[in-house]
Amino acid sequence: MWERIQEKLGILADAAKYDVSCSSSGSKRTNHNKGLGNATGMGICHAYTEDGRCVSLLKILLTNHCIFDCAYCINRKSNDQKRAAFTVQEVVDLTINFYRRNYIEGLFLSSGIFSNADYTMERLVLVAKKLRTEHKFNGYIHLKTIPGASPELMHEAGLYADRLSVNIEMPTEQGLKLLAPEKNRADMIHPMKYLKGAILQNREDKKTIKSTPLFAPAGQSTQMVIGASNETDWQVLQLANQFYGKMNMKRVYYSGYVPVSNDNRLPVLGTPVPVIRENRLYQADWLLRFYGFNVNEIVTTEQPDLPLDIDPKLGWALRNMNMFPIDVNKADLWLIKRVPGIGIGSALKIVAARKFRHLTSDHLKKMGIAYNRAKHFLAGDRSIYPQKENTIEQVRAKILAECDSKYKPVLSSQMALF
Repeated sequence: MWERIQEKLGILADAAKYDVSCSSSGSKRTNHNKGLGNATGMGICHAYTEDGRCVSLLKILLTNHCIFDCAYCINRKSNDQKRAAFTVQEVVDLTINFYRRNYIEGLFLSSGIFSNADYTMERLVLVAKKLRTEHKFNGYIHLKTIPGASPELMHEAGLYADRLSVNIEMPTEQGLKLLAPEKNRADMIHPMKYLKGAILQNREDKKTIKSTPLFAPAGQSTQMVIGASNETDWQVLQLANQFYGKMNMKRVYYSGYVPVSNDNRLPVLGTPVPVIRENRLYQADWLLRFYGFNVNEIVTTEQPDLPLDIDPKLGWALRNMNMFPIDVNKADLWLIKRVPGIGIGSALKIVAARKFRHLTSDHLKKMGIAYNRAKHFLAGDRSIYPQKENTIEQVRAKILAECDSKYKPVLSSQMALF
């Protein structure tokens, strides 16, 4: 019995590795009545990889059987691979047993589609429901919702899960029609709209009725496959920006295409999307969400793809050298945040500290900025690197020469420090 469950776990955990949207930040589910587990305001993860991925969830599929034949998916029905399926109780037991052994702090559960969306979604919800109600499990639960599932099941999922996500899968409708013609984009957008409304309504209800049950307290997220079709970074980021603005999306994840098929609609087998492209998209995403950048400042229709050798923030600065050098003792906060090498925390420190004294390069270095990058865009004090009349290419070459490998197009999963 246990050997069979171990075999299933090996198959279904491996099948889940292509789903990257398993970050767990944002939930505040607390432990009541001596239940099991706790999800804090920062989620259950105490460590993240540098691209934001959670590292301590039981991440599995309920099944890798699927009625669809999406060209980019390893679990498509035409793929000749070993199939398996957990029962609801097996997932519940695995989660509880792993949690008690301190292997995990929560559950990320997705699934192939058994026979239809509702049939599959009902089982995903039942796993979460049994964990919450029968085992008093207060740890983190992230459910992948099934496009096309009924609003009733979506609502029930939100009552038991901390975060819900609906994969948009491809950045454009044309790409979806080419690679997954059996799927309907509307089936992905409608659940997002429903969840947005339900989450906002729940927040309003809790303001007046404190006993209102939690509903997806960590919000919703989505994921798109990058590089399986020919969409540009401009198209990808435009869609992400719409999700953040119109759907109140917590996170958008970018999953570089990994060759899993020799389908002639796909890129040549053996040419996966460079991980550095994923990294650049995550960096651009960060600029959109926290630094006040507009999509068209990062990529344009004339230059629709992010350069791989430099990060998007440096790219913007080099295209806008007319705005530099700046004096950190006088410049506005929004402009200081746009200096390559100065992050949000350091920018806030600069603005706070300059009220008490004139800042020099020594002060800036102690604040932890990436000075080798920032110095090319700073002026205003003799001890700060003097700005010279360099061309954009000269500045670019100097920065690449002086900075570490995070600015070079290597296949690394690390992100350059902003």
